[in-house]
Amino acid sequence: MALNPISSTPPRRTSQEEATESAPVCVLSFNSSDPCGASGLSADIATISSIGGHALPVACGAYARDTARIYEHFSLDDEAVTEQARTVLEDIAVTAIKVGFVGSPANLAAIATISSDYPNIPIISYMPDLSWWEDDKQDQYLDAFKELVLPQTSVLVGNHNTLWRWLLPDWESSRSPSARDIAMAAEALEVPYVLVTGIPLPDQFVDNVLTTAQSVLGNSKYEMFDATFTGAGDTLSAAITALLATGNDLGAATLEALEYLDHSLDAGFRPGMGHYLPDRLFWAQPVEEEESEDDPVEESTDDEPDPKPIEGFVIPSHDTKH
Repeated sequence: MALNPISSTPPRRTSQEEATESAPVCVLSFNSSDPCGASGLSADIATISSIGGHALPVACGAYARDTARIYEHFSLDDEAVTEQARTVLEDIAVTAIKVGFVGSPANLAAIATISSDYPNIPIISYMPDLSWWEDDKQDQYLDAFKELVLPQTSVLVGNHNTLWRWLLPDWESSRSPSARDIAMAAEALEVPYVLVTGIPLPDQFVDNVLTTAQSVLGNSKYEMFDATFTGAGDTLSAAITALLATGNDLGAATLEALEYLDHSLDAGFRPGMGHYLPDRLFWAQPVEEEESEDDPVEESTDDEPDPKPIEGFVIPSHDTKH
């Protein structure tokens, strides 16, 4: 008798299908390599991974820096940036894109061309402090960012002073511009949302404001740390990008990213002789538990002696034995 090839048992999913369903969201990052791990791609990879995403780092250049200062930056050719990004985008479903410091107007042009082919992927742009750079290079870069990248940016992230000097260079009022003032300047460049960080407040506090040109959407105040940190901006912008990629709305993603940054700074460390760095994997550090005198002492109920801790492990020789 011939066997019926149709079975009433539903087909089992392959391990590849199951892995695809449980895979982390993929976040593309355009940024530069930082050998001291303070900022750039190092910050993006650690932050995106910590939040549960899979980082796709596109190297746009490399810093020559330590934990105290930036000495130089070496940009990659725009063709190298393009090849990296397009190869990944044609293979992997990217959920969000972060643009950090990419080193040259040519690289900004390449990124703008690439992102225009993927209009449904949100772009979170971070503008760091570029005061370490030569004035002419800085001006060319900022002008190119305005013209090429900001029109495609969903959320612009930056420090209050940095964004003020960049977007409102002719500000003449005796008062500092508000976050909404900065957002209005950004809206003229087609940016719908701006997160302005580090707004000075009395009593050693700073405010962080998410706003549009029309209204403030939310804010979070934090007490300033005594230490000087490097890499906070890249950490925050990467966190927002990853949280948006996982499906959070912008308000929730911003609040959670600010909380994540606060914990990272609170657990910060100083690996060198310069500034402190955020500990982006603060949650993975072992928790030291203090024993209380009131804690009950567990007594052994069997007759076997308590196991002794292993004090060492000697790797045996790999000599062939007969």
